[in-house]
Amino acid sequence: MPTEQSPKPPSLDSTGLSVVDERVISEHVACRPHHLDTDGDPLVQSSVLDSVQDTLKSVFGFPGFRSPQAEIVEAILADRDALVVMPTGGGKSLCYQLPALIREGVTLVVSPLIALMKDQVASLEKRGIAVTLINSTLTRDEQRDRLRRVGAGEYRLVYVAPERFRSPSFLASLRNVGVRFVAVDEAHCLSQWGHDFRPDYFRLGDAIEALGRPQVAAFTATATAEVRADIRERLRLREPAEFVAGFARPNLALRVRHVGNEAEKQEHLRALVGSQRNGIVYCATRKRVEQVAALLSRWKISHAAYHAGLGDDDRERAQERFISGEADVAVATNAFGMGIDRADIRFVVHYDVPGSVEAYYQEVGRAGRDGAPAVCELLFQPADMRIQEFFLEGANPPLAFIDSLWKLLCQQAGEGGELTLSARELAETLDSSGGEMAVSAGLSILERGGGIERVDVPGSRIRLIRILAGGRPLRELDIEPAALRLKAERDWAKWRRMTEFARERGCRQLAILGYFGEEGSEACGSCDNCAAPQRTQAREGDAREDEVVRKLLSGVARMCLRTEDGWQGRYGRARILQALQGSRSKGILDAGLQSLSTYGILKAEDPRYVEALLRELEHAGMVMTHPGRYPVVAITSKGADVMRGTAAYQLHWPKSVHRRTEPNPVKSPRPMAMDPLSAADGRLFEALRAIRSEFAQANGVPAYAVFPDETLRALARLRPRSPEAALRIRGVGETKARTYLPRMLEAIEEAAT
Repeated sequence: MPTEQSPKPPSLDSTGLSVVDERVISEHVACRPHHLDTDGDPLVQSSVLDSVQDTLKSVFGFPGFRSPQAEIVEAILADRDALVVMPTGGGKSLCYQLPALIREGVTLVVSPLIALMKDQVASLEKRGIAVTLINSTLTRDEQRDRLRRVGAGEYRLVYVAPERFRSPSFLASLRNVGVRFVAVDEAHCLSQWGHDFRPDYFRLGDAIEALGRPQVAAFTATATAEVRADIRERLRLREPAEFVAGFARPNLALRVRHVGNEAEKQEHLRALVGSQRNGIVYCATRKRVEQVAALLSRWKISHAAYHAGLGDDDRERAQERFISGEADVAVATNAFGMGIDRADIRFVVHYDVPGSVEAYYQEVGRAGRDGAPAVCELLFQPADMRIQEFFLEGANPPLAFIDSLWKLLCQQAGEGGELTLSARELAETLDSSGGEMAVSAGLSILERGGGIERVDVPGSRIRLIRILAGGRPLRELDIEPAALRLKAERDWAKWRRMTEFARERGCRQLAILGYFGEEGSEACGSCDNCAAPQRTQAREGDAREDEVVRKLLSGVARMCLRTEDGWQGRYGRARILQALQGSRSKGILDAGLQSLSTYGILKAEDPRYVEALLRELEHAGMVMTHPGRYPVVAITSKGADVMRGTAAYQLHWPKSVHRRTEPNPVKSPRPMAMDPLSAADGRLFEALRAIRSEFAQANGVPAYAVFPDETLRALARLRPRSPEAALRIRGVGETKARTYLPRMLEAIEEAAT
């Protein structure tokens, strides 16, 4: 290490935009001879650590690591397997990119989405790194050429799509290039207990063994303890170094807004988009994406729409428009955003309830990656819950359906043993209520069970289905009914946890941390529950309130079965609320609930108040939700006593709107504090942005690729007068310092005169 030390840069201000202390760098990277292996020798030689620090600064422009990046890199450089759980925006990719550049051998990065892969490769190429990718967008000749160049040493970092490992010839070619390290990104995709299971990930353990069992590290943003255990088992990790980074994101304000109808949801979305400008709106379905995109068009808001129904070119164009800043808002299904490198996302809206806490937290984690405050809002409408329940039913088809699908495939394949029917065509033939989703899930189960093999067809999105066990009954395939039932139960349990989060009364950040097993944190102070006025004490109700409670309990009781053991629920929360409010929906009429004496008994009350009151009754133990695939609500013995007027009770009463009125106008969310600059610093910041735009246009790159806003704010606030001083600012590397910095320093000098 050089003996001469650089001057200590300024300490962090409240925005976190200034320079990292040199002492932090030395503690985390350069001086760690005390970290020994079992023989008492340093895990990583100091010369290698020097190279890490040099590469970190010169190539990536970072003066130091975030915690725990340094420890992860050190473990990988010591040839240990690793399992890394680090929140979105925490810098996972740096942990495998750095070792790949420093040491010999080829590093494979398994990445699930073509758009994600292309984005990361393009970013690395801009930094002058020799990197390539291999996926289905390439012809066979192009794939062979790239593998040849990898073997010749032209590339040491190679991004690979997981479906490539289906090909024995591809694996054979990889064996010849000397793969030293395999980084599995989005590793939760290989666990069927995770929130985004992908069958192509399932074969990675065998593929890694076929490559001679190189070093392996798995990376994911969200994984519960059971998912981590599944990752360890599927990848056959050898005594891995495990890192579970803190999940807390203090700059994110997590909010859930309970809305009564679609009009209220749209009004609130418009207010939020207008106040926060840059963000992502997540929707559950393609149709909903198109509806919200149409709203944004009507409101004259620049946006990009993204869903799986679009062609590859259209999806790529939408993503590029958002990343470059041409579009302020992205409206997308949940596949969008993996690896999106845009730091200034100020909001994430879930227009529909996501399917799990893992999916929710991964998606909100795409906001505020610059460390500045961001709003994450879930627009919760009970009627929307049916969308996710439909998805869950489709993702977990019954065994009888899988048997019917298997027989149909064997019949349609005939003597050739192959067919190219799409999931839609198969669903229409089977007349499946689960539709294409049930067929797709069934095909995945049959493939894992050894019944079929699916092969990509060049130039087509439909895959060839090859029958491997024709004529054999389903029971002889490697399919365990008990395992399928267990998966369905866990999927439904994840969904229930998500709905519980939506109704959470305490700190939402603490609820998230507790879900992932992280204890000992303090309340965030910024979520809707923490920021709300102090909750009133429980009290008895007045005559009017007591009347509404007893009517509500009576309505629940009328929709239960009375048994010797108590009350047995038959309907879910949404159906009960619909009946009490006098809904004429098909579900209500088909069930004959309009004939109950309590039908419409609360139609004069505001729906939001009735729903909130039902939640409070559950918290008070007067009703309960019985778990199961279809959770049903029942009255308890305590609730029955209150209904009859024979028991006293107290409640935390929700804000009362006794009579239904016109919906209250949605108040615009208070804009978040956005790193305020002084007037002079603000003028300099705008001047630097103008210079950045010139560079971006001249080089044909998005503005953030020159310098992100975070870096420009730091330059405007700190006003470095020399390249040496500017290099201490996060985001300023040596390459950018040579290319862009001189003009920036001139502007800073002019601002001082």
